[in-house]
Amino acid sequence: MRQATIAQFQSACRLPYKQRMPHLRLKGRYRELALLTCAVLVTRYVFRSKLLYDIDSVNFALGMAHFNPAAHQPHPPGYFLYIWFGGLLQHWLRDANTALVAISIAASCGTVWAIYQLTAEWFGVHAARWAGLLFLFSPLAWFHGTVALTYIVEAFFSALLGYLFWRMRFGGAMVMPAVLFGLAAGVRPSGVMFLGPLFLYALAGRNAKARVGALAIFLVTVLLWAFPMMQASGGWAAYSGALWALWKIVPAQQTVANSSIFNSLVRAVTIAYIFVLSFGAAGVASALAALARFSRGAKPHVLPAVSQAGRRRFLAVWLLPGLLFFTFVFLRFANSGYLLILFPPLCACLGFQISQWYERSRISRPVKLSVAAAAAACNIVLFLAAPLYCSNRGVREFEAEIAQIRTELPQAAPAAETLLVGFDTHILGYRHAGYYLDRYVTVQYPEVAVASGIRTFSMQGRETSLARDLETGKYRKFVFFPLPQEPEFAAYLLRLRAKLPEQDRQTVRLGHHDYQSWPIEDLVLLFPTTACPPGAACMQGVSSARAVNNR
Repeated sequence: MRQATIAQFQSACRLPYKQRMPHLRLKGRYRELALLTCAVLVTRYVFRSKLLYDIDSVNFALGMAHFNPAAHQPHPPGYFLYIWFGGLLQHWLRDANTALVAISIAASCGTVWAIYQLTAEWFGVHAARWAGLLFLFSPLAWFHGTVALTYIVEAFFSALLGYLFWRMRFGGAMVMPAVLFGLAAGVRPSGVMFLGPLFLYALAGRNAKARVGALAIFLVTVLLWAFPMMQASGGWAAYSGALWALWKIVPAQQTVANSSIFNSLVRAVTIAYIFVLSFGAAGVASALAALARFSRGAKPHVLPAVSQAGRRRFLAVWLLPGLLFFTFVFLRFANSGYLLILFPPLCACLGFQISQWYERSRISRPVKLSVAAAAAACNIVLFLAAPLYCSNRGVREFEAEIAQIRTELPQAAPAAETLLVGFDTHILGYRHAGYYLDRYVTVQYPEVAVASGIRTFSMQGRETSLARDLETGKYRKFVFFPLPQEPEFAAYLLRLRAKLPEQDRQTVRLGHHDYQSWPIEDLVLLFPTTACPPGAACMQGVSSARAVNNR
């Protein structure tokens, strides 16, 4: 029975496209795909970001200049192929942000193509048309197509590999999917964890020789970029130590194994909210309905012998690893792009649901088109004007803030006498301070624990170091880099100010920013291990600042 299924698939694939899908001429299919791709290209290009928006964006730009995951240039696991390709584009485009945004725009165009093909394979071209429109107007996908982050690139690989793995499961080509999967691992290594089970599931239907061959091709592809990455990282010990340190600092603190189950419930709600942000409430309801009756209402076009249960299993293997990880291990709303790896199959299912509603509903066609146009308009407004991190409004407000701070801060605190203290935030953090005010020496609060001990991230001239002892003797004061003007950040600054003598604080107000500074002698209260008071020598392993702090 299994061999008959594969034979039917291969026979169907050898037929001309017009015979496999007679309801759409080849020219019409290409025209539709070209229009969707051009629409994605134009909408992403027009609203592209002009500056490095996120802390990770700055990490990527720094890594393109000097690859060093131990100093978070970029942060582990390194994203080696993404950095390498971004560096090539930077030589041509002359700007790090422009190069990385170009990758995001190109990945967006590739994603809409792959989603269209995937949906056409599962449900037909009418559903594929709606799935493509869903991607075009998705606020979350739109945002990530305009900024220097890797999530839309991961969405592209998810859509393309899902489509190729589906065909591979029933006798399709194996070499190209295995190579592309190895390359995807070099762009975002987490993809191996989320898409690896789908790769193995697709291989399960093939003979042992084919399975071994595909796995070997995948491993060789990975080794071709992994060895150069290890060499650039300073060896396996330096790379793995940096990766383990980051894991302990961030994800390991909030997993279901060492935190309350309430955190997992919050992450589950966050996942639902992110999908609402992607599709709208009605879209999420339709997507959930699609999961319950996957392809029940449409006849498959290419694989008539494949059971509905088999396709539901394929969808489950695609979605469950990511959903389980983001629910029980790690997810923050600012990292909403993580969910884009799950976007393609849901987009396909939702496109099918909408096509069924459009074809079967007794509502008049003009009314149905008006409903669709209103939904698209709501998504456009959400992308443009929502007061969220992941919106065009958020990007423009950030860019205006950076421009203003770059003008004001040198007036409030000259670089020659000031140490700049920034914070570990996604926007307006220590990385943005060090990158866009590179004449200052910028340090990140708080200190961090790495394999070699307690250290402080320090930046000067767009180069990062992990400082064991902060040399502060040449500075007269330190100043806080302004945080976003939101209540949670204001409360954080108040708690931080409680660590410092209030009588020593000086505030200079320029524009709508308060630039708060303290004498450099007070820095030891924030960095008790790594801060060196003026005139004191830092001892091996332990700063003499501790003695000053204990007096």
